Amino acid sequence: MTVSHHFFDGVDLQALAAQMPTPFYAYSASAIRQRIAALQDTLEGLDARICYAVKANSNTAVLQLMARHGVGADIVSAGELRRSLRAGIEASRIVFSGVGKTEAEIVEALQAGVWKFNVESRDELFLLQQVAGRLGVTAHAAVRINPDVDAGTHEKISTGKQENKFGVSIEEAREWFSLREALPDVRLNGLHAHIGSQILSLEPFRRAMQCMADFARELAAAGHRLRTIDVGGGLGVTYRTGHDRPIAVESYGAVLKEVFTDFPGTLILEPGRWLVAEAGVLLTRAIRVKAAANRTFLVVDAAMNDLLRPAMYEAWHEIVPLHGKQMREVRYDVVGPVCESSDTFGVDRLMPECEAGDLLMITNAGAYGASMSSTYNSRPLTPEVLLDRGRHAVIRRRQTFEEMIAGECMAEAWETA
Repeated sequence: MTVSHHFFDGVDLQALAAQMPTPFYAYSASAIRQRIAALQDTLEGLDARICYAVKANSNTAVLQLMARHGVGADIVSAGELRRSLRAGIEASRIVFSGVGKTEAEIVEALQAGVWKFNVESRDELFLLQQVAGRLGVTAHAAVRINPDVDAGTHEKISTGKQENKFGVSIEEAREWFSLREALPDVRLNGLHAHIGSQILSLEPFRRAMQCMADFARELAAAGHRLRTIDVGGGLGVTYRTGHDRPIAVESYGAVLKEVFTDFPGTLILEPGRWLVAEAGVLLTRAIRVKAAANRTFLVVDAAMNDLLRPAMYEAWHEIVPLHGKQMREVRYDVVGPVCESSDTFGVDRLMPECEAGDLLMITNAGAYGASMSSTYNSRPLTPEVLLDRGRHAVIRRRQTFEEMIAGECMAEAWETA
């Protein structure tokens, strides 16, 4: 992400923040398009399909951008299904993942005609058969295997080790493929694995892919033809300059081509963070500077309910003052107004001195920012703005107090169960 003279995708961030109160998210459409194009170029020559992980940033305008550039969706709920369809992503380009699909969600997804279900348990597999049989449709499914690969990422975003809740062992998956007669309405014709997020090394990807490729050959030899192999997502991005060294997308593509050189079906990729993280910033203003005995707090109007990653994962985001003044450098703990000690965006950060009213930018916040936000402390949901070559459009306005409490009511209509 490049910000020059406080411009981002051709939009003056100072001027934008003067028009609408902070905090708010701003996303660069150009940056997202560039990432899509880079991945598509890397996959040239492969039978491959990109299904964006909607959980990373589920704003319908962002999904619409994906749809316009031929990107499908990886969803984990009926809500994400509805968002994707509303944004113009065809059901035939949607894969449904997640360990806790309910019967109602499976019904809705089958009726919509989703492309594939990534199945994570035997119980789910037979529920899928039951629902598909009742509806008189055929469900296409992939078994999510857990390859027991340590992705070397934060424990809270690791998904491919035995102790994680995701997927099943190859031994169990092997049994599933022998159940063809018991699953007349399910076509189990794919493999899926996703080992984690924010992965900065190629080796875990290579091991997981090789595991799937070897299993696919075993299944083919036993007469089970696979149509798809879904390699998940997980490509990391640069949060901390000089510290994080992401994998070159070309190197990732080369491993795909090497490992799956003899696979005759379609490869599926589920990038989320890699497509949108560096395309987004969170704009916030300093409320006050609070000096304590051994540290100085810079209190800003954004909080952990707006951007949860630092509180939840101890995640690093660069924090850049946009006041444009030459100031001495001061060490700050940058904190929000929520009543939690974890409401902290950065500890002991060295940055130009700030004062109340100064605008700050929290970088690389386009993924798992707005999508994980909440109304904790009765703080309305944060606005989102899409920037595109000098233009901007509000794609989620600030929630009003009345909208925030719209689903609540006084306990007046009492009933007995």
